[in-house]
Amino acid sequence: MTGTEAAGRPDAKTQGTAYGVIAGVLGRWRSAFDDRRTADLVSLFTEDALFQGIGPRLLAGPAEIFGYYDNVAEGTRAVVEVLQANSPCDGIAGGFADVTFTARTGETFPIRLSVVAQRLDGDTWRIRQYHAAER
Repeated sequence: MTGTEAAGRPDAKTQGTAYGVIAGVLGRWRSAFDDRRTADLVSLFTEDALFQGIGPRLLAGPAEIFGYYDNVAEGTRAVVEVLQANSPCDGIAGGFADVTFTARTGETFPIRLSVVAQRLDGDTWRIRQYHAAER
């Protein structure tokens, strides 16, 4: 590997930090989701967040994201497993996770999630982009 190739890849420390950021943000997301705290869920996103849940509708910003989560069936819970993460630059972390939603009926919905988080106001991280796809 040449020096140029090595410079383009995040080092292990950067990857570990990015993993911690994504795991932390998605941990707070899961907690708010499971407790059906829609306002807290939405507060995890930036004001101009781009959002695509399951389905073709593209959403942006807090009001549309609130409407999406407010329509999730009561009692639905999520299990999150972060698969990988990296940090392309300071203040940005992105990653992939597997999320399994379980409805109150016991039916499961496995999805693959990609997220990009941005650091705002010191150590506060918010989701800037969220995309879910069926697995």
